[in-house]
Amino acid sequence: MHRLEFFFDCSSPWTYLAFEALQPLAQLEQVHTVWKPILVGGVFNSVNPSVYENRANPVPAKARYYQKDLADWARHQGLEIGQPPVFPVNSVKIMRGAFVAMEQGLLVPYARRAFRRYWSELADISQDEEVIGIARDAGLDGEALLRATRDQRYKDQLRDNTDELIRRDGFGSPTMFVDGDDMYFGNDRLTLVAQALGV
Repeated sequence: MHRLEFFFDCSSPWTYLAFEALQPLAQLEQVHTVWKPILVGGVFNSVNPSVYENRANPVPAKARYYQKDLADWARHQGLEIGQPPVFPVNSVKIMRGAFVAMEQGLLVPYARRAFRRYWSELADISQDEEVIGIARDAGLDGEALLRATRDQRYKDQLRDNTDELIRRDGFGSPTMFVDGDDMYFGNDRLTLVAQALGV
């Protein structure tokens, strides 16, 4: 049995791509998938502040290519990824809520709905009513989940996962680990992840 860990934040379009591409691997009998919600801004603040510098002073040619590359990947995977008017978004409530969804066995539909609501429907998922709606659409009690995002237990779990990724030399989302310390970063590494899993 292989162990596949997926550190993710729904505020990243590349993570949306990786999350969907990962699903067939996550469902294999020989793979034990561990979902690890994080706050990617915390990672950037600690170990990868160049992300903010690049946003503040983008290289025009690179920025144009970034948009093309993202559109190419979205088309390749059959996903609709737009440009949300609120970017970057504060995903802390959504990511705390992921732990509630995980406890109820609904992490995948919850995260999928959050990704789609933000990247395809371009909604501001930091808003309370959006958190409630996303949870309801995934089959959860939306009001209860929103209340739970204020619980210290879920705050701590999100911080712990974020700190764990930093300790393990991660620097962004999505980050995957196969069988402990074999790290892969980015949606374009899924072919290598599959190879490491022997599939």
